[in-house]
Formats: sequence, structure tokens, C-alpha cells
Amino acid sequence: MQAVKPSQSNVASPMPQAQTRSRSERRRLVSTAALYLTALAGSLMLLFPLYWMISSSLKTAAEANAPRIVWWPAQPQFAAYSQIMNDPDWLQYLANSVFVTALGVGGTLISVAAVAYAVSRIEWPGRNIVFMLLLSTLMLPPQTTLVPQYVLFNRLGWINTFNPIVIPGFFAGGATFIFLLRQFMLTLPKELDEAAMIDGANHPTIWWRIILPLCKPALASITIFLFVAQWNAFQVPLIYLQRSTLYTLPIAINNLYNPQQVSQPWPLIMAASVLTTLPLLIGFVFAQRYVFESVALTGLKG
Repeated sequence: MQAVKPSQSNVASPMPQAQTRSRSERRRLVSTAALYLTALAGSLMLLFPLYWMISSSLKTAAEANAPRIVWWPAQPQFAAYSQIMNDPDWLQYLANSVFVTALGVGGTLISVAAVAYAVSRIEWPGRNIVFMLLLSTLMLPPQTTLVPQYVLFNRLGWINTFNPIVIPGFFAGGATFIFLLRQFMLTLPKELDEAAMIDGANHPTIWWRIILPLCKPALASITIFLFVAQWNAFQVPLIYLQRSTLYTLPIAINNLYNPQQVSQPWPLIMAASVLTTLPLLIGFVFAQRYVFESVALTGLKG
């Protein structure tokens, strides 16, 4: 009995499939490698200013002002850090920044959370119109309100006080944060409010004891953004704080630079910048879990 020989097509057919899989795997590896290299390059670009700030703070004045780039000091110096931390004026600047940031962030959080609750959980006539008007303020550049605000605060006698920096936050300062928190609140079941009302709770109680605890991820994200903005605020404190005893850290760092001098105290400036950046890094490390959770949970419902 004659054996049946396999056809030529049946023997050769697996080869093109294997080649196709091999090419697709190579393309996938190349795309993955390109993605990682791009991410690595972007990370290095973002980290380089931090590296330069730290290295410059450890240099001598001659190395920091040298015409050639000194990537790392030959002998790291910590004199600039010692000078900053032992100066009582800088302790005052730190206290001013902490005071302004704490009040500004706290006031803005409370007002933003209240407005977001009102435009997301309560039904009232004209709610959507008011919300759209709030969003329309995002198209208004903040520089256009500087002069009217200065005239108003000057008449109120608020120049050389912290009021122009802190008080506006208590009046729903930030349409962006209202929008983000509203979108997060819209993802929460409406049945929570209805069940609480059946038990006799009113809107302030529902807002404080039910909705806000469920909004911790969104509130943490907003807190980080507010903290960074308030801690690094430069323009508004520069306009309203004219006495040196009221300076915040960004204003004090800016005053270290003297444009009339060729040689600048770069180690001192960079050491102050490093110390000013540390609270931001520490705050983000502790709050990053809530930030990522907020990004994952916040939708565009409504």
C-alpha cells in the first residue's frame, strides 16, 4: 500500500505564519522600547532642573559663576544651607509662607467643596446656567483683574496685609477645582442623599458627613494643586506685600538676585530653592495615592 505524501502546501503553510508572528513581535518590541526611551528622556528632562539646583547649591561662588559649566562641585559645600537655616529672617519668611498657604488652601477647599455640592447634588432653578457662568470665568486671564482688585483692596486698607492673598480663596476661588469636584460628586449614587434625608439629615449634614468623606481622593488632588500654587505664589504677594517682614519664601528668594551685580550668590539662591521645594516633594509623596485614585475614579458624568 502506497503511503500518502503530505502536500507541498501543507508543509510550507506554517512558515509564513511564523514569520508574521516574528515580525509583529519585533514591531511590538521596537514600539515598547521607543516608548520606554521616550519616557526615560522625558523623565531626565524633568529631573535635570532639580539636579542642577542641588548641584549649584553645593558649589562655591567661583564654581557657580564660572564661565564653563561645572556639573558637580569638586568639594561640596553646605555653607549656603547653614546660612539660610541660621538666619532668623528666613524663619520669618517660612512662617509667612506656612500661614498664607494653610489659610489659602483651607479656605479654597471649603468654598470649592460647597459650590461643587450645590451644583451637583441640589436641584434648583438656574443651576446649569450658574455652572456655565462659573466655567466661563476660565476664559478670563487673571491678569485682567489685577488692577481692579488692587484698587478694591487698596480702598479696603488691605495693602501690606495677607488679606488679598488669603481672603479671595474663601469665595469659591477656582472654577477648575469646582468643575473637577463636581464631576467626582456626580459619580456618587443619588440614593445616598435620599437615604440620609429619610433619616432626617439636611444638606449641610449630607455634605459634611457623607459626600466629603467619599470625595477624599478628589479633595487630596485639589489640595496638592492648591498647595503648590499657594506655596509658589509670586505675583500676588509681590504686588501686595511691600514690607520685608511680610515676605513669603518666593519673594525672599527673588530678592537674593541683584541684576546690578555680575556675580550672583547662586549657591545661596539654589540652597533656598531646595529647602523651599522639600515641602512640596514630601506632600506629594504622602498624597500621591489619593491623586492617582482621583484620576482613576473621576469621570465626566453629567
